[in-house]
Amino acid sequence: MTTEPVAAEAGRDFIRDIVQADLDSHRHSVIVTRFPPEPNGYLHIGHAKSIALNFGIAQEFSGRCHLRFDDTNPTKEEQEYIDSIQADVHWLGYDWGKNLFYASDYFERLYEWAEILIRNGDAYVDDQSQEEIRLTRGTLTEPGKNSPFRDRPVAENLDLFRRMKAGEFPNGARVLRAKIDMSSGNINLRDPVLYRILHATHPRTGDKWSIYPSYDYAHGQSDAIEGITHSICTLEFEDHRPLYDWLLDKLPVPSKPHQYEFARLNLTYTLLSKRVLTELVRGGHVSGWDDPRMPTIAGLKRRGVPPAAIREFVKRIGVAKANSVVDVNMLEFSIREALNKTSLRRMAVLRPLKVVIENYPEGMSEEIEAQNHPDDPAAGTRRIAFGRELFIERDDFMENPPKKFFRLSPGTEVRLRYAYFITCREVVKNAAGEVIELRCTYDPATRGGNAPDGRKVKATMHWLPAAQSVPAEIRIYNQLFSKPTPDAANFAADLNPQSLEILHDARVEPAIAEANSPEPMQFERQGYFVKDKDSTPDHLVFNRTIGLRDTFAKEVGGKG
Repeated sequence: MTTEPVAAEAGRDFIRDIVQADLDSHRHSVIVTRFPPEPNGYLHIGHAKSIALNFGIAQEFSGRCHLRFDDTNPTKEEQEYIDSIQADVHWLGYDWGKNLFYASDYFERLYEWAEILIRNGDAYVDDQSQEEIRLTRGTLTEPGKNSPFRDRPVAENLDLFRRMKAGEFPNGARVLRAKIDMSSGNINLRDPVLYRILHATHPRTGDKWSIYPSYDYAHGQSDAIEGITHSICTLEFEDHRPLYDWLLDKLPVPSKPHQYEFARLNLTYTLLSKRVLTELVRGGHVSGWDDPRMPTIAGLKRRGVPPAAIREFVKRIGVAKANSVVDVNMLEFSIREALNKTSLRRMAVLRPLKVVIENYPEGMSEEIEAQNHPDDPAAGTRRIAFGRELFIERDDFMENPPKKFFRLSPGTEVRLRYAYFITCREVVKNAAGEVIELRCTYDPATRGGNAPDGRKVKATMHWLPAAQSVPAEIRIYNQLFSKPTPDAANFAADLNPQSLEILHDARVEPAIAEANSPEPMQFERQGYFVKDKDSTPDHLVFNRTIGLRDTFAKEVGGKG
């Protein structure tokens, strides 16, 4: 599979400084990083920061980055997630080459090392239930209590552990715990669980195993097996580092990686908790993991966000040691900036209002030339049919406008993009008093959008021919949550009821309908849009990637 080339990141951060110092001191000659997702859900934009950091460092320092699935919990893991993670990393522009690994690759060795811990008196089998272990672990101010099984003889522990492996006991009957210090100020060192009984089918190992290692146990040892030099984790794992190091010191590992922590990504109007994202999907609050409102990589891709925008965003926010919340506007700025450079311009009318140009000859039609990109002459031009009956945007007309409304109203003259000046002469309404049609006149001398007598208009509007435009469904996506800091514990209460608006009667120009490219387009004055996977030749569906700032007025020299 081909991937988009990724330029090395400019600048430095504290992790890159550490890497450079390790190379300068000859502590390491080859840098090896890894991205270690658990395959129990889809990747989100927070993972993109970690992906860019790990793969970016390996690339910049001529090392390598492994993709390793920490697949230690078969009750939550699925092949679907494994496939989606690989696709997302590739889509972001990164490639692991031959370095694809799984924690399950090491299950035999991890088990052998667990027996070493038991023989050395550093681990024991505990018969307490999960709840009993939790209650005796203590608090931040009170020490924990030793398990009544903590001093079991080594031989008994080995026998029980082997029987656990053989599948003799039911789920939850026993666990293997490290024997460290129940009075430690770090709760992670209070005899953490290393193995638990799980009679579940694993996506890769099937029913071979009845016990599975904990994440904390498998993680560091997998790093050591792979020769990882810099194990880069988010800040919540800082308190786990003493356990990471304790296990490496107790076992005959082939290398001694070091864990470094950085601040995870937090965005306003966004929740990145995997639990919340899973509940959003399972609860039907969104259409799936790739719903364009989701902060997943799959959702961003379906929404039309280019991978270059995500890479630029994580580069801009940088790598820090302290947690903070990033304004989602920074992400939106990166998206707009990337799309503005490459997206072809097209015209679409999302909420059509019919216009009849009374002095335009019936049956006549002409072609108007339109730019494909205002800043790229090489993008060329296209032709749009112009005739007596048109559609304009309903919001571009007001019968009784306020003082600073510069678009179309009775008696006012406006410019139709690339075409002519028109003036509204009559408003047609239905029985309910709703405006259904405008009767206008045009000035034939203003073809191309300029008046030979030099007169100016205050608004330039987009339009489409009624006969030649194509019907389409438009999905307008907004923030999924209505608050800048939604409550993860009660996220449903903070969902934005206006996060999705579906427009069934939109019209698009033929160039949009005929495009086979998956790339987003700019619908002039509306935003950036991309064809959705639900789209068919008979039923076109487009997602709004993101709205525009006031760039249209700058392009045409008028007020939209």
